[in-house]
Amino acid sequence: MTSRSFSSVIQELNPELLVPVALFYLILRGLDTIEDDMTIPLTKKEPLLRDFDNIIEKDGWTFDGNGPAEKDRDLLVHFDVVITEFNLTKPAYKAIIKDITKKMGGGMADYANNAEHNTNGVNTIKDYELYCHYVAGLVGEGLTRLFVESGLANPALLKRPELAESMGQFLQKTNIIRDIREDFDDKRRFWPKEVWSKYVDKFEDMFKPENREAAVNCTSEMVLNSLRNAEECLFYMAGIKDQSVFNFVAIPQAMAIATLELVFRNPMIFDKNVKITKGDACELMMQSSTNLRSVCDIFKRYCRRIHKKNTPKDPNFIDISIACAKVRVFNFFFFAPTTNKDRSSNSLSQYILHRTLRHYLLFIRGKSRLPMQRRKLRKRKPRRTCSTFFLLCWEHWP
Repeated sequence: MTSRSFSSVIQELNPELLVPVALFYLILRGLDTIEDDMTIPLTKKEPLLRDFDNIIEKDGWTFDGNGPAEKDRDLLVHFDVVITEFNLTKPAYKAIIKDITKKMGGGMADYANNAEHNTNGVNTIKDYELYCHYVAGLVGEGLTRLFVESGLANPALLKRPELAESMGQFLQKTNIIRDIREDFDDKRRFWPKEVWSKYVDKFEDMFKPENREAAVNCTSEMVLNSLRNAEECLFYMAGIKDQSVFNFVAIPQAMAIATLELVFRNPMIFDKNVKITKGDACELMMQSSTNLRSVCDIFKRYCRRIHKKNTPKDPNFIDISIACAKVRVFNFFFFAPTTNKDRSSNSLSQYILHRTLRHYLLFIRGKSRLPMQRRKLRKRKPRRTCSTFFLLCWEHWP
């Protein structure tokens, strides 16, 4: 009832993690339901948020103070069921969930208590990313600790917390861009003033038809901010050992990059909430539930579409092109072309560049395979001049 997409991937998790992750999701969803509900007075909301890490251990606790229109109201009305299951969880998992709940509740309370934020929304990009950290980056941190604790992810991920942070930030930022109209109707502003003030004088001006071009350019800068997390998301997924855990983290990321392409330079987001089609969602779920290469191919495909929609008239044209190229370069250096089809004229330059770098590494390591590899390259005899070779290499370099 709280999330059809997450419920499906959670149910496919390794049995060791299925219940802890389900509880982690429901507890944070309950916390978020209190924070999102604008009908709850601040004097009641703030102490609930700050003390929620203790509330989740109180047997029988429920909450019926949400407004009747709050979609996840029933979760808190029957929250005693969640608490009962949480108290039966392994102590190591409980400690992680409790710690993240405390951090997130404190952060949410700070924002709820910030009169400036409640009146004018987020001011700076730094504030925007801090908000995304509290509501999503901490989720990435908590999940990573659960994955490592269960032995289903590389412990090295704990040494690179920025990777887990990017996983959460990428999802949250994409949702904030997509939900611009819905949030505006609910009198909430998550797009930072530091960004939208470059394009319009007042936030509500972005929704006027006469300012549509400026609003679309503002969307481009927001998409650019989100795209900068994409490369680290791919690095993170390379550290997952278990297939079910990989599916759990990969499917939402694939949906996010597809959504990002959908909202990029799309004026419809200022009129209604847009979503990828159910057919595309099913296809992405199947494609991303295999391995890292498939997910990288999805990111590369949608980055290529973003690049195709990009226009020199956009003030962020160059930066967006660079951000898309970085994702494609990640894919190129991790996965070399292996079939003759991959080595066709379209990807010949990538293939030659990869083999050249490979030969250099073999040479400096003193390997004996270098002459054989050279003979293989000579046998193919690609009909390219030397100057064309360097031009093609330059085309695919970041």
